[in-house]
Amino acid sequence: MRYTNLFVPTLKESPAEAEVISHQLMLRAGFIRKLTSGIYTYLPYGLAAIRRVESIVREEMNRAGAQEILMPMVQPADLWRESGRYLKYGPELLRFTDRHERESCLGPTHEEVITDIARREIHSYRDLPVNLYQIQTKFRDEIRPRFGLMRGREFIMKDAYSFDIDDKAAEQSYRAMHDAYTRIFSRCGLDFRCVEADSGAIGGSFSHEFMVLAETGEDTIAVCTACSWAANLEKAAVLPPRQKNIAAMLPLGEVETVGKKKVATVCEFLGIPTTALAKTIVFTADGVAVALLIRADREVELVKIKNYLGVQELRVAEEKEIFDAVGVAVGYLGPVALPIRLLVDQEITGMANFTTGANRKNYHLVNVNPNRDVLLKEVGDFRRIDGDDPCPSCGGPLQLIQGIEVGHIFKLGTAYSETLKAYYQDQNGNEKPLVMGCYGIGVSRVVAAAIEQNHDKNGIIFPVPLAPYQVVVLNLATDDDELTAVAETIYADLQAAGIETLLDDRGERPGVKFKDADLLGFPYRVTVGKRFREHGMAEVVRRRDGRSEACAPAELAGFLGDRLSGGSD
Repeated sequence: MRYTNLFVPTLKESPAEAEVISHQLMLRAGFIRKLTSGIYTYLPYGLAAIRRVESIVREEMNRAGAQEILMPMVQPADLWRESGRYLKYGPELLRFTDRHERESCLGPTHEEVITDIARREIHSYRDLPVNLYQIQTKFRDEIRPRFGLMRGREFIMKDAYSFDIDDKAAEQSYRAMHDAYTRIFSRCGLDFRCVEADSGAIGGSFSHEFMVLAETGEDTIAVCTACSWAANLEKAAVLPPRQKNIAAMLPLGEVETVGKKKVATVCEFLGIPTTALAKTIVFTADGVAVALLIRADREVELVKIKNYLGVQELRVAEEKEIFDAVGVAVGYLGPVALPIRLLVDQEITGMANFTTGANRKNYHLVNVNPNRDVLLKEVGDFRRIDGDDPCPSCGGPLQLIQGIEVGHIFKLGTAYSETLKAYYQDQNGNEKPLVMGCYGIGVSRVVAAAIEQNHDKNGIIFPVPLAPYQVVVLNLATDDDELTAVAETIYADLQAAGIETLLDDRGERPGVKFKDADLLGFPYRVTVGKRFREHGMAEVVRRRDGRSEACAPAELAGFLGDRLSGGSD
C-alpha cells in the first residue's frame, strides 16, 4: 500500500473526549471516528488491526476443533423470556418492537440463539461434542460508555459455545478453550494473566477471565507471587482468620457518641483503631432490606453478597429505606437485636470486645462479642481481598495489579439446556440435557488493550502480529528520481517477500513522516534519504526501542524477515 492511497486521517492533538491512551491514540492515528455515544466507525487502518486479531482467533479456534457460524444480531424477545433473562439482563439489553408489534432485542450475547439451534439440530450422543463460534457485532446499552473501544456500546466479539454429553466431556472442552485462548493472546504479543472470575449475567458454575496487564486497566486483579493463582477481586476468596482473639470477654456497655457517625470520628472519639470497630451496612436485595456486619476498615464486595443471596439486584440502601426497615439513623446501626436479616463477614468471628453502633441515635456499644451478643447464623466471605491477605491457594503473598478483560470463558453446565429444553439421547436411549460452555473474546477491545500496553510519548508500538503493516518505507526525497527508484525497489522486494509494507510516498517534510510513522506504530521503519548516496545503505529503525541499523537495499528482505519472524518486536 502507498501512503498516498491510504485513508488515514491523523490528528496532531488528542481530542478532549479521549480519557485513556488507547482512545487518544486510536483517534489521533485515524483508527476510529465517533458516530454517537459508545459507537464508532472503524477506518481502514484500525479495521486492519482488528482483522489481524480475527485471523489469529480463527486459526486457533479452528485448530481447537471449533466451527464458525454467523447468528443474527436481532433476537426475538420470546426466546429471552423462555430462558428467563429478558428482564434479568437489565437495561443493557436494548429492547425494541417492530412494525408488527413483535418484541425483539439486539444481541449482547447469543446463549439463547445457540441453544435454540442445538435443541433443533442435536438429537443423539453421536452428534457430540460440538463447538460453534462466530465473530460478530454485539450491542450492550452501557449507561456510561467510555474509553473508546474499551467500553463501547457496539463492539466486535468472538463468542463460542460448546455442547457435550456430560461434565467430564465439558471439562475437556473448557480446557481446550482455555489453551486456545492462551495461544491466542500469546500470539497477539500481549502480557496477560488468566484469573478466576465471577460468572455474572451469563451464569454458570465457574469462569475465568483473561486480563491484559496495564496501568490504565479498569479491573484490579489479585496475583500470588509464590504460585500461579490469580483472581478478579469480585471472585478472589479471602481465607478465614488464622487465629481468633482469645481475650476475655468484657461486659457489654453503651457509650454516648453524640454526632459521631463516621468511622474515623467514632474511632478518634473512643481512642480505638479502626480494626476494633465493626460497621453495619444495610442493602436492598431485590427490594428486601438485608444487613452486613464487617470490620470497619474493610471494603465490601457486592458481587459476593449478591451471589450468596441469589438476588438479581443489590445496592446500598438509602437513608429513608434504612430508617423504615430498622428505625435507626445511619451512623448508629449495629448488629445487636437488629430486626432484619444479618450477614456476618467471617473476619468478625476472630474478633473480641469490639465496638458497633447501638441501634440508638448518638450511642455506640463497646465490648461486643460474637455469639454472646451477635448470633452468627449466616457467616461468609463478603469482603474484598487486599494486598495484606494471604493467597487462598498457597498462603503466599499477594500483589494487586490493574488489568483489562479481553476474554472470558464460562462453564455453563445445563442451566440453559434445561431451561430451553435442549436434550439429546444417550447410548441407552435416555433423554439428557446438553452440557454447555461459553467462551468470549472482545476482538475490538484486544486492539485497544494492546495499545494500552504498547505505547510511548510518540505513539503506538504495535506488536508485530497485530500491526496492519510490519514495515514502513520512508522516501525522504520524492523529488529525487534516484532515491525514489531505490525506495520503490525496496518496497517491491519487501512485498515480494511477504512482508506487509507501506510506502510513504507523500511529498511531506521528513519530520512529518517520522512523526506519523511513530504515531501509527509500525514495528520497523526503513528510511531512504540523501545519506543513501554517501553510504549506499538504508537505515532500519526498530520502533520498540529505537535501535538503528544500516542495511544494503538488496539485503533488506532477508534482514527484516529474520527479525520479524520472532513476531513480538
